[in-house]
Amino acid sequence: MKNLNKIYPYLLVIAGFAIISLLYFYPVMQGKKVFQSDIAQYIGMAKEQADFRKTTGEEPYWTNSAFGGMPTYQLGANYPHNYIKKLDSVFRFLPRPADYLFLYFLGFFILLKSLRVDTMKSFFGALAFGFSTYMIIILGVGHNAKAHAIAYMPMVVAGVILVYQKRYVIGGLLTMIAAALEINANHFQMTYYLLFLLLVIALYYTIQYVKEKDFKGLWKTAGIFALAAILAVGANATNLMATSEYAKYSTRSDSELSFAPDGKKADSSNAMSYEYITEYSYGIAESLNLIAPRLFGGSNHENTGEGSPMYDFVLSQGASPAEAKDFASSVPTYWGDQPIVAAPAYIGAIVFFLFVLSMFVDKRKIKYAFLGGAILSLLLSWGKHFPLLTDFFIDFVPMYNKFRAVSSIQVLLELCMPVMAILGLQAFFKAEEKERFTALWKTAAVTVGVIVVLFLFKGMFRFTGGSDSMYLQMYGEMGPPFIDALVEQRKEMYSSDLMRSGILILLAAGTLWLFLKNKLSELTAIIIVGVLMVGDLFFVDKNYVNNDSFVSARQADLPFEATPADEHILRDTTHYRVFEVDGNMSSARASYFHKSIGGYHAAKPRKMQQLFDYQIAKNNIEVLNMLNVKYIIQKDEKGQDVPMVNPNANGNAWFVNKVQFVSSADQEMKALDKLDSKNTVILNTLAEGGQDFKGAENISKDSTATIRLTEYKPNRLVYTSSNTKEGFGVFSEIYYPKGWKATIDGKETKIYNVNYVLRGLQIPAGKHTIEFKFEPQVVKTGSLISLVSCFGMILLIGFGIFTEVKRKKEEV
Repeated sequence: MKNLNKIYPYLLVIAGFAIISLLYFYPVMQGKKVFQSDIAQYIGMAKEQADFRKTTGEEPYWTNSAFGGMPTYQLGANYPHNYIKKLDSVFRFLPRPADYLFLYFLGFFILLKSLRVDTMKSFFGALAFGFSTYMIIILGVGHNAKAHAIAYMPMVVAGVILVYQKRYVIGGLLTMIAAALEINANHFQMTYYLLFLLLVIALYYTIQYVKEKDFKGLWKTAGIFALAAILAVGANATNLMATSEYAKYSTRSDSELSFAPDGKKADSSNAMSYEYITEYSYGIAESLNLIAPRLFGGSNHENTGEGSPMYDFVLSQGASPAEAKDFASSVPTYWGDQPIVAAPAYIGAIVFFLFVLSMFVDKRKIKYAFLGGAILSLLLSWGKHFPLLTDFFIDFVPMYNKFRAVSSIQVLLELCMPVMAILGLQAFFKAEEKERFTALWKTAAVTVGVIVVLFLFKGMFRFTGGSDSMYLQMYGEMGPPFIDALVEQRKEMYSSDLMRSGILILLAAGTLWLFLKNKLSELTAIIIVGVLMVGDLFFVDKNYVNNDSFVSARQADLPFEATPADEHILRDTTHYRVFEVDGNMSSARASYFHKSIGGYHAAKPRKMQQLFDYQIAKNNIEVLNMLNVKYIIQKDEKGQDVPMVNPNANGNAWFVNKVQFVSSADQEMKALDKLDSKNTVILNTLAEGGQDFKGAENISKDSTATIRLTEYKPNRLVYTSSNTKEGFGVFSEIYYPKGWKATIDGKETKIYNVNYVLRGLQIPAGKHTIEFKFEPQVVKTGSLISLVSCFGMILLIGFGIFTEVKRKKEEV
């Protein structure tokens, strides 16, 4: 009974988290789903993989429907012995996206409990973290992997802190399991950023250990972390190894080309330019959105509502009230420094107030570790606006230049500030009365003072954004009055949100003051502050992700509808590729229906992206021919899709009669400018395996030479070839050196990388059966490591449980 009483509050908390998650996203209980734009693109990319899995029960690990062909490692591939993924599904038992919201709450609650915060305050703190606007908006747009990784961050931090608190068994096990789940979430940018916070925390505790001369404890914690990391990484070995392998051939790796698409010398070999990495950089002043949501206009599609300046402006132009309301539902009010913002990164006015309170009242020095993490996060989120630090990290910190959207590192601040806020709230109630009063008035003075200063300095802002010039041009004569109304709208939002935050801060301060005056009990004061804190965030969130964000399950699961152009193309049952001009290389719509050379992914195959930039974008039809692009989807004058037949597409494979040798990637790309792909093949002698090529002088083809595709699966292609002479066959399949094997009549043969992106084989004279199979060794090796690591984790968990039970018996 005693143990049940200890567990009972936690069961109530978990139930509360589940209920609140479902209530916020209550349309999921009606079978609806959030329409997430990024997930729609993912569904398009993974369609062939999903269909193959459903039909055969097997994993292809390769798809031909995106970018001409690529591994499915980053498209939700299922790996053998991925038991961490099964554990993760236990925690995510609610319908999506309520499952991620629940994880936010649970992880942060565990973190606060590791810091010895009582249950009630931990409960409200977890809700405040989960309802932070950024956490909700990424669920709305479909950044599920990012949300997934963020949700497990607090658990990892909790485990690390417990180990440093010398609670070695529970801390070590939590670190191991949480780290494994964090890595399994498969958003390495978020995990990478988490390491920065862990390094700050490690530095803080290391200083403490050194001051106490506890070097034995320091080595012990290091050993525990090493073991936990090895097993956590090992349990995710397949995904990590496969991702690492693919990254070398993706746009996240360095370019082999020394010139840019315009022919000029490339500024850097880094595939991701400085401009691309820092494109999404928070403006320094824009960071004040953290304490008042719409200081910089909120979002690019803000609902300003009836009676707003934009609503009145549209009415004044002769529109009906219904038309004005419709226009005001999506106004480009954002005027910050980032290209596109779906919602402001608002952590809450009361969270800010309690954060400042912690600086005055909390005596625990651990707060400085979280403060350090928050400051580092804020400074790095400024990106190009704070080049002194950003440039240093890009140039010298390993892997920092592999990630874009530096503004997203502010997620660390959004974790650290709520932690400090709740530590401050707890410390306030534990402090002496005099300390409470001093801390309270100082906090009120600082936080209200910030609001007042922002009001006074309102005139220093111009309230104009980078996109305003586009609207001036778009609206012609109506452009100037439209911009005037837009500026007036932005000013009103600035003032109203500052007023709102000021009122909330005063309400929180007043509640704590009433507690000091014995007008409210501690429990009542905590509940009032907690409700105000969470309610503030809840209602801001609802402006951006609400019931209107939900659609029927069918619409979410089948995000693309076939156009007449698609239906016409699909009548062709041969094997070919499609190029959707309007989608370029940033849409997976065509991939949903066809084998497309386009797609949507953060890490595209590098060579295909380069082929597009250097050749396809310049209308080199010969490159489309060699990729077997039989249909080109274009828009007509009415904006309707029209399928254009390319009669010169080379087909699935063909013999050539000439090999053109080059000795660099630059020469290979330039040779594509004037390539006769049906008769000549380009081979880079310095590329992987190219130097081994022999017998070019013997290569030829007769007039009837053919290579025909007879069997097709994404991971297995079978051809029959016929040529009276020794020849060289070019296959309109993307070259990927890891996993693909080719055989001629059952005998393995070498695959050459030709024409920059394609595969080529030397084929003996006569008739032959040629087979390509994708059997990645990385999956086999990684799965074995995962199996061994998971077994090791189970042994450690069993040992930990045994140790804890034994310890408790001895205490009794």
